[in-house]
Amino acid sequence: MYDYLIVGCGLFGITFARLATDDGKSCLIIDKRNHIGGNCYTEKIEGINVHKYGAHIFHTSNSVIWNFVNKFADFNNYINSPKAVSKGKLYSLPFNMNTFYELWGTQNPQHAKLIIESQKFNGTPTNLEEQALSLVGKDIYEILIKEYTEKQWGKTAKELPSFIIKRIPLRFTFDNNYFNDIYQGIPIGGYTLMMKKMLEGIEVKLDTDYFSNRDYFNSCAKDVVYTGCIDEFFDYEFGKLEYRSLRFEHQTLDQDNFQGVAVKNYCDSYFKYTRILEHKHFEKINVDKTVITKEYPQKYQKDLIPYYPINNDTNQKIYKQYKEKSKVLTNTIFGGRLSEYKYIDMHITIESAMNKFKQETNEI
Repeated sequence: MYDYLIVGCGLFGITFARLATDDGKSCLIIDKRNHIGGNCYTEKIEGINVHKYGAHIFHTSNSVIWNFVNKFADFNNYINSPKAVSKGKLYSLPFNMNTFYELWGTQNPQHAKLIIESQKFNGTPTNLEEQALSLVGKDIYEILIKEYTEKQWGKTAKELPSFIIKRIPLRFTFDNNYFNDIYQGIPIGGYTLMMKKMLEGIEVKLDTDYFSNRDYFNSCAKDVVYTGCIDEFFDYEFGKLEYRSLRFEHQTLDQDNFQGVAVKNYCDSYFKYTRILEHKHFEKINVDKTVITKEYPQKYQKDLIPYYPINNDTNQKIYKQYKEKSKVLTNTIFGGRLSEYKYIDMHITIESAMNKFKQETNEI
């Protein structure tokens, strides 16, 4: 009899298990995949730590979170400065003075602000297109947002709700650092190595589907920490929640440098993928070969991995019903992006697991 059965060996489940184990509790983690780490999993190919499920750059301004992850890994000084391709031209991200110069040749913030203000949509946005136009104006939207977003979601921008883009940061400095957080980097040796260290002394069973023998697994522990899809947990009683999925095409190339940057977005519809990752640049690994990954958005269906929740009104109503039902279960803790039906960055996932564990131990 374990204190906790943890369903899902991703970042939330691993963090919770580490905290519980350090507190003297016994844990069993199960995961239906054949590896630890969930979507943060990295695999070494040709000496390069490949992010198998898309780019994961750790960033936070919370010193407690930063100190926690640094117990298990040394982080490099990687700064996320992606590039974007649109109609054959290269642009800087996030939107900053470098981008504005590349768009218009403007060299001072006042000029850039005047151009953006002159192009903005005036009125109450009713869809994503109008929302984006109200924030950044016509040029930035049409060149760098519109077609990328439509590829990402599989719908036209006018069909998408405005709240998908709540804000679009504009920086009137020459600064290509994508994140504003104090701490940022990639764990040296990859995320898998970091999470192996987090799992020391914790029992893990892979290739193990919770739903294949749910009653048995529930009987193994006093409490369950569930990190999977919340609608599946309740047998889709109120309906299925919708997601977008991704397909990754990994290639090993017999050259030392493919694109000169870790992340390059492809904004126009000519390219079916949304971005290409070149993994060696995350850790500045000096080898003769390189590994790239093309990222293709696709419709979610059974047996695919759910990545992005479609947080429209219909899905939010369904999720709220599941959330209310989950509150009744006194011996089940729900956590992580699939159980909470929202996209969560890594540092927020860790913080959430910390808070859930503190609630369990009545520390907050």
